[in-house]
Amino acid sequence: MSIRDTAAQDHRVADATVQGRNRRRWVLGAGASVIALGAGAWLLSGWSAGSQSIGADRLRIAEVTRGDLVRDIAADGRVIAANSPILYAIAGGSVDLKVVAGDVVKKGQVLAEIDSPELRSKLAQEQATLASLEAEASRAELDGELARSTARKELDQAQIERVAAQRDLERYQRAFEGGAMAAVDVAKAQDELKKADIGLNQARGDIDRQDRSANLDTRNKRLLADRQRAIAVEAQRQVEALTLRAPFDGQVGQVQVAQRANVAINDPVLSVVDLGVFEVEIKVPESFARDLAIGIPAQITSGNGQPFAAQISAVSPEVVNGEVVSRLRFKDKQPPGLRQSQRLSARIVLDTRRNALMVERGPFLEQSGGTSAYVVANGIATRRAIRTGVSSLSNVEILEGLQPGDRIVVSGSDQFANAETIRISGE
Repeated sequence: MSIRDTAAQDHRVADATVQGRNRRRWVLGAGASVIALGAGAWLLSGWSAGSQSIGADRLRIAEVTRGDLVRDIAADGRVIAANSPILYAIAGGSVDLKVVAGDVVKKGQVLAEIDSPELRSKLAQEQATLASLEAEASRAELDGELARSTARKELDQAQIERVAAQRDLERYQRAFEGGAMAAVDVAKAQDELKKADIGLNQARGDIDRQDRSANLDTRNKRLLADRQRAIAVEAQRQVEALTLRAPFDGQVGQVQVAQRANVAINDPVLSVVDLGVFEVEIKVPESFARDLAIGIPAQITSGNGQPFAAQISAVSPEVVNGEVVSRLRFKDKQPPGLRQSQRLSARIVLDTRRNALMVERGPFLEQSGGTSAYVVANGIATRRAIRTGVSSLSNVEILEGLQPGDRIVVSGSDQFANAETIRISGE
């Protein structure tokens, strides 16, 4: 009978060492595989961030900052005369020019004369008619005086006849009381007194009626004469208007007719420019038009760089080619030596927002309506909802969705095709 030993339970030391070494190799290999898989997953997630990659050189990226947002409008303006009327022909005729374009004129100076025989003849006719009506009015006044004089004469005679009738009645009554006069004679004297009273009352009424009639007739004739006088005065004014005079001190602008040329009524003859008052005409983008108002301060820079205070004097109610025409008027003084159509720089300050969150203005505002922007981080542009406020020519206010230091795509996002995420290469 044999006794088993422990040989079956024994292992070679060299074999255990090899197994440990293999185990360590397996652990290291597994770790490397995990690292490789993680790196691959990271790379895969980066590449899968968008369906396409856009080069950073094709975009304009700006950083969101805090600062003072100045809403201003900068534009090139054209100098125009604030007062530059055109003188028109008040009637047809030949023109005799007294000046040429560019002449400096004084207020009231004769610039041109229009020869209109028709208008001058009309004036003579109206003046003759006026003289006739004035003579009739004077005749009516004289007739009124004669009628009143006759009425007064008849009143005086009636008064005298009444006094005579009263004396006769008194005499007859005394004679009747003395028995020397019959009663019938007294009664007849009393009738004569009553007759005289009636005549006196009638004379008094006639003088009042004659006075009113004369006044009415005279007034009617005088009104006709006054009406004709107004017509004659208007004709005289039209004849005087045939002589075109300078309305103010200035300079002759364009002369639109030739010497001795015939013009029709209301044809333009020439223009006069007031050299003392100039304005600057600018064109403002339609988006800023609602913020413009008369009296808003502005600044105009002359050719030598000197600023001059100004203010908005007029804003056109019409939009032409996406722009609104406005006028700026110098507030205190204007640059010397200004000329018509000269170019000047203008700046209008609409508002200043202190410590505002803002970013550079770009096409992204129009593309999304100011409701979203692509935020760039680690080479990935991610679409994010935002809310914008007021804007200037160079910056736009951010109300929600962004923080200082964020970088957004302000130009070129139209290439993203409204994707949620886009990889930016070369960033």
